[in-house]
Amino acid sequence: MRIGTAGWNVPAALARKFPEEGSHLTRYASRLSCVEVNSTFTRSHRPATWRRWAAAVPSGFRFAVKAPKAVTHEARLVRCGALLQQFFSEVHHLGDALGPVLVQLPPKLAFDGGIAREFLMTVRELYTGAVAVEPRHASWFTPEPGSLLREFGMARVAADPPAGSAAAAVPGGWCDLIYRRLHGSPRVYSSGYSSAFLDALAQDLRHDQQTAAEVWCIFDNTALGKAAGDALALQTRLPAGPATTL
Repeated sequence: MRIGTAGWNVPAALARKFPEEGSHLTRYASRLSCVEVNSTFTRSHRPATWRRWAAAVPSGFRFAVKAPKAVTHEARLVRCGALLQQFFSEVHHLGDALGPVLVQLPPKLAFDGGIAREFLMTVRELYTGAVAVEPRHASWFTPEPGSLLREFGMARVAADPPAGSAAAAVPGGWCDLIYRRLHGSPRVYSSGYSSAFLDALAQDLRHDQQTAAEVWCIFDNTALGKAAGDALALQTRLPAGPATTL
């Protein structure tokens, strides 16, 4: 099980919970076992940057990386092989520190079986690692998309709050990877989570561990610095220690 946040900023209010020395990334990675890189949604990074990040974390630490909006929001999954190839060639520089690739779809992107199959097939031709897809249109939460994701070995993200359908709160697709994203509620990206919510989430994650080979839980409520605190609080409820003990 891996618990982390979107980005590795250490809020000033939580600084005492992390080591005093080192970069934000090295301090963050001493307490949490994974991170989600969202900056790739809007821009590329140099090979040296990826390698520097990989060298700054313990051997058990993993980076999830978000697919570019040029693929998901601009091309809308259509004829984007060259864009995907460039993206995968860049994140390859993380080496063993590379975790799942996150593919977050636009809220208005409806499921089209032909387009989805071609896209997933292209991804699998270029990349054999873990992939988690976060659809946000109701049409993706029906049997056909779920079956297609399982066919290509890709998970469907469980999101809070759910977008598009109440089913978005439940993991789907390929069952060996469960990837949960907590965006904050009631104010998306801003609100922190209550103790009662974290207790229930911990129970869900314990169940996830019994059914999946790999479980990720990422807090994306970073706008007001709540994510790191929620991740640390959840960690105390679960047998998921810092990356240095993995």
